[in-house]
Amino acid sequence: MHSPKFLFFTGKGGVGKTSIASATAVALADLGRRVLIVSTDPASNLDEVLETPLDATPRAVAGVPGLDASNLDPLVAAAAYRERVVGPYRGVLPELTVANIEEQLSGACTVEIAAFDEFVTLLANPEATAAYEHVIFDTAPTGHTLRMLSLPGAWDEFMDASTLGVSCIGPLAGLTQQHEAYRRAIAALADAERTLLVLVTRADDIALDEAARASRELAALGIVNQRLVLNGVLHAPNSEDSLAVALTARSARAIAEAPAILQDLPRDVIPLFAWSPRGVDALRAVGSHAPAPAPAPLRELTSPTEGLSELIDAVSANGSGLVMTMGKGGVGKTTLAVAVALELARRGHRVHLSTTDPAAHLDAVLAESATGLTGLTGLSVHRIDPEAVTAEYTAEVMAEAGADLDDAARAVLEEDLRSPCTAEIAVFRAFARTVGEAVEGFVVLDTAPTGHTLLLLDSARAYHQEVLRQGGVVPEDVERLLERLGDPDFTSVLIVTLPEATPVHEAAALQDDLRRAGIEPRAWIVNQSLFAAGVTEPTLSARADAETNVINEVLEMYSPTLVLLPMLGEPPIGTAGIKRLLATSASAATTTADA
Repeated sequence: MHSPKFLFFTGKGGVGKTSIASATAVALADLGRRVLIVSTDPASNLDEVLETPLDATPRAVAGVPGLDASNLDPLVAAAAYRERVVGPYRGVLPELTVANIEEQLSGACTVEIAAFDEFVTLLANPEATAAYEHVIFDTAPTGHTLRMLSLPGAWDEFMDASTLGVSCIGPLAGLTQQHEAYRRAIAALADAERTLLVLVTRADDIALDEAARASRELAALGIVNQRLVLNGVLHAPNSEDSLAVALTARSARAIAEAPAILQDLPRDVIPLFAWSPRGVDALRAVGSHAPAPAPAPLRELTSPTEGLSELIDAVSANGSGLVMTMGKGGVGKTTLAVAVALELARRGHRVHLSTTDPAAHLDAVLAESATGLTGLTGLSVHRIDPEAVTAEYTAEVMAEAGADLDDAARAVLEEDLRSPCTAEIAVFRAFARTVGEAVEGFVVLDTAPTGHTLLLLDSARAYHQEVLRQGGVVPEDVERLLERLGDPDFTSVLIVTLPEATPVHEAAALQDDLRRAGIEPRAWIVNQSLFAAGVTEPTLSARADAETNVINEVLEMYSPTLVLLPMLGEPPIGTAGIKRLLATSASAATTTADA
């Protein structure tokens, strides 16, 4: 396969983008090429997969001559970007004015822009990558990636329409000199001779549907040179292990019924390995079928786990409150949010199930409308639609703050409200309003992937200043948001992860961030465990053995309250599937506790 200079790996969180991108980087370097692999993911685990400590400066990967790697940390990039914008004004403008500009630059919008700014430097500046024949981008989960790639268009449209030159002073201040660089970056992305977009997915319906959506939206941006990688495909149709047979059939069916836009793409199928692709030897084995690392030895669990129903007993004790499922994309947050919501509603509670996830898989997991859920009259379901809430917020500000302005001043306000910052504010306000509903019942919130969620929570610090600058009003629900999130009697945070080292370590980092914000998680949920499923097929059994080390790490270091959910042959879709999950989680907890 001809490999152009720039390769972008993208896909739903948890599908193995980093592993496949890293294996590709190692394979190209082994061919004698000079390769740079870069992560632009806010929740990057590139250093863990390569077993190399990384920062923004490219560093050689031991054991792979010709391969360098780096992590573009969006928060570090934002700090540098912020100082680049604010620095020239220090000592020139009054301190209060400088402080106000810094406040405008402290929100999620600025982090997004700064990360893209770093990305553009590599893509649009030939000198930055002249030493490399290939530059591989291990990008963020699909929703974030699409937002990042479409950002130049959003800012271009906003700046081109801005005839008065005052809009969104903070985040925009450092962009105008980058205008031409952004245009070159988009040209490079759309050039099939220079760029290949690799869509990484698992062989399941939801991941394939999201890959298809990404393919369509990327094509609309002019990025049509695409390739599909189906990762972790099990082929054991004749196994005596019923779960192995079911997973084999499930994968084959999902691939055969994949959306038409994916069927036409060139593809690679990566089998499910008995080991986790971490470290250079394992990454080489992905592409070359070299001997794989020996699986970790089986160990018993050091303490018992509990069932999902037991956890819901504890959550429901107060009769109302907020439940948030949090974790990296692809770990099953949506499924667990639906399971908790359905069980609370079945017990007679009033429940509002919502999502702030741009990918919004609630409908796919629920598989039924709220009105069609027999006997669950207390359950309501909706998602926070960014376009709808932005339009609502814009109309409200124009009606209130713009009511007494003259035509020129209204034009200034309208321009300000066209900036991408406005959407961030509007979604955050809707999030706070949804949290406020938990005063009178249960709100179960399926949150966005880790990086996006933390940016959303972090934007509370900049929210008030930005709203007041635009002439809006700070609602009571926003004023009380952080207080409510930090109240363990009001908020139950359930950290969802998978029984693998990288997702667990990312979940641990999330827990640290939550604790710094004064939020203590109630429990961890380790989802899709082969160990809990009692598998016997050799590949699955080896992976199950390796899981025990990771599960014990959670129990001993991160959370003594742990729900362990088994891998199921069929995804838990609809009320019947969720009931199956609840029942098997109870039996799995008993089995593993007795192991």
